[in-house]
Amino acid sequence: MAADTLLVGCGDLGADIGLRLAALGHDVVAIRRRAELVPAPLHGLSADLTRDRPVLPPLDLEHLVVALTARPRSEESYRATYVDGMARALDALDADGQVPRRAVLISSTAVFGDSEPGELLDESSPCRPGDGPGRMLLEAERVFAERVPGGTVLRLSGLYGHGEPRLVDQVRRGEVTDPHRWTNRIHRDDAAAAAVHLLTRAEAPSGLYLGTDDEPSLLGDVAAFVAARLGPDAPPSPPPANPAQGHGKRLDNGRLRASGWVPQYPTYREGYGSQL
Repeated sequence: MAADTLLVGCGDLGADIGLRLAALGHDVVAIRRRAELVPAPLHGLSADLTRDRPVLPPLDLEHLVVALTARPRSEESYRATYVDGMARALDALDADGQVPRRAVLISSTAVFGDSEPGELLDESSPCRPGDGPGRMLLEAERVFAERVPGGTVLRLSGLYGHGEPRLVDQVRRGEVTDPHRWTNRIHRDDAAAAAVHLLTRAEAPSGLYLGTDDEPSLLGDVAAFVAARLGPDAPPSPPPANPAQGHGKRLDNGRLRASGWVPQYPTYREGYGSQL
């Protein structure tokens, strides 16, 4: 039988999404440079999308997920992967006459760029990307919306979970230097669950959602929580956070919540607490 799901990109998050869809009974083909790294029962397809259009197996497409990863973090790399690479995958689908019933592009809240201190952003907020990678992510969203009518963009905030989070290492090393910065995050399990939710819910999803947890938090507060959980071997407590000095953006997940998505880790306390 022809596979009903195509996963364009199969890094850690993409694999999580694919495995969740496979557990629901979907037959998933996953594109990755090295197909042998695609976990079973997903079917790996080797392709370097930055250079070549993939040759797809027979598909009876129901779900399309674009979950690409670019390295290094440069405008050139992000264009080659998120814009040109995605376009090659979509070209292959067009050539085969495949039109998904549901499609999700994994993007990033980096498209917002800088904002007013403490500003609360949602799906209606303007995007002002401040660097080349942010501009390429926004361009990828534009291309996706143009070429996949009815598709959904899921903008994720900072991912963590599965392995020691970078912040834990920073706390151990005493390297938390900006405690007054507002931060936004989402556990990788919740991010994968959000993508699957948007693909499989009965009602058609909207075109754009912010994927983040329930509580934008000052970095100093999160670092203090992590330090307390590290126990007697923890370094001295990081500098305390002062909301009056808070800067950076805060993100609102109200639209995703209203769609029926419920995070397993609604704040950093549950997320980091489960790992420490």
